[in-house]
Amino acid sequence: IQSRTPFHFTEENYVYVNKVLSKYPANFRAAGIIPLLDLAQRQAGGWLPLAAMDKVAQVVGVAPMRVYEVATFYTMFNREKRGKYFIQLCGTTPCMICGAGDIKKTITEHLGIEDGETTPDGLFTLLEVECLGACANAPMIQLNDDYYECLTPKTTIELLEACKKGAPPPMGKWGSLPMNGQVSCEGPLGKTCLTTIPAGFVREGGFEGSVDPASVKEHMGY
Repeated sequence: IQSRTPFHFTEENYVYVNKVLSKYPANFRAAGIIPLLDLAQRQAGGWLPLAAMDKVAQVVGVAPMRVYEVATFYTMFNREKRGKYFIQLCGTTPCMICGAGDIKKTITEHLGIEDGETTPDGLFTLLEVECLGACANAPMIQLNDDYYECLTPKTTIELLEACKKGAPPPMGKWGSLPMNGQVSCEGPLGKTCLTTIPAGFVREGGFEGSVDPASVKEHMGY
């Protein structure tokens, strides 16, 4: 049934599709499956209907099964509809020790949903996930693309209420926002490692990043 629902990239997104495909020789277009699935998921509102996966297969010139294999392997691809605000709660050891259980309880009680469920109004989906790599600022959640860290039950409710108003707190420079007032994503002891410029051929070769971290989303292509 899903496959019978047509899916076509928008004219604007086809520009990005062609940009992705131009990076690869014609016989290696399958290398673009992941970025094109991500693009399709964003266009579809945060999930991948079967028709979208079929369209990606058609664009890159592979059997649909090759695309299904990728979409079912990587957990960032959602094969079921998600809410406008997709809450991924880290429940791995560092976050659990630092209070992830309290954060989960706060979310479920405040929104009236359990793990894996979506609110009736389609605004929130909650899913407990494995480590998201922000252990220094545990407990934390990923809200759509962004990280909200150093959470407490109080700041979690504040975040949820801000989302209900369509105005989640803006991200910091590095795409994450510690909710305890820190001005960066470093832990409570400040910067304790990588305090000097790392040595290596990339630095020695004079290659420096040209994208300001504060504007990285402008360079994602969508």
